[in-house]
Amino acid sequence: MQNFASLVWLFDLDNTLHDARPHVFPHINRAMVEYIRNHLGVDENEATRIRQHYWQLYGATLLGLMRHHGTDPRHFLWHTHQFPDLKRMLVFERGLKAMLRRLPGRKILFSNAPLHYSEAVLELAGVRACFAAVYSVERLRFQPKPAVGGFRHLLHSERLAAHRCILVEDSLANLQTAKQLGMQTVWVSSSTRQPPFVDLRLVSILDLPRHLQRL
Repeated sequence: MQNFASLVWLFDLDNTLHDARPHVFPHINRAMVEYIRNHLGVDENEATRIRQHYWQLYGATLLGLMRHHGTDPRHFLWHTHQFPDLKRMLVFERGLKAMLRRLPGRKILFSNAPLHYSEAVLELAGVRACFAAVYSVERLRFQPKPAVGGFRHLLHSERLAAHRCILVEDSLANLQTAKQLGMQTVWVSSSTRQPPFVDLRLVSILDLPRHLQRL
């Protein structure tokens, strides 16, 4: 039997630990469009096209803006992740904290989101103490998932071998990179698909402890 206490869990944040689809993502998307409109001098339709194009091309709008427009990443992240009432906008499953505490092994947050937002979400969810470290996009040196550079930076900084890590994610592209590096993968999704690079698919993250032996 595998010794799960020796493993390290890498948890994504948005749409993994909480559901960002109803309130958070629409707010961030609007803020990004406004930022692009103001800083690139384009209309709303063009700003929307640019946001979506860079997200599809690079996995993060920020990366495209940095590469093609010289955008200051910290300025962009600060202004696109301001919320009038973040607590009201967050959607969590009851029992998240109890699940994380019950799960054996070390836990690290691994997110493309900025640090101020990541920390705020963890605090509001009451789970910050469950995580030994937080790797936000700044700490990844602005190499967001699914780029392999961010993964390698985390592994090097934490002195971890990839085979000791389990990535828990909603994004297939990010899970594919993890699997290529030798990590185990957990896909949080209601899809009925099971891609070959996914070791375990769960509809709810709360089901993780009772499916450990499938990893």
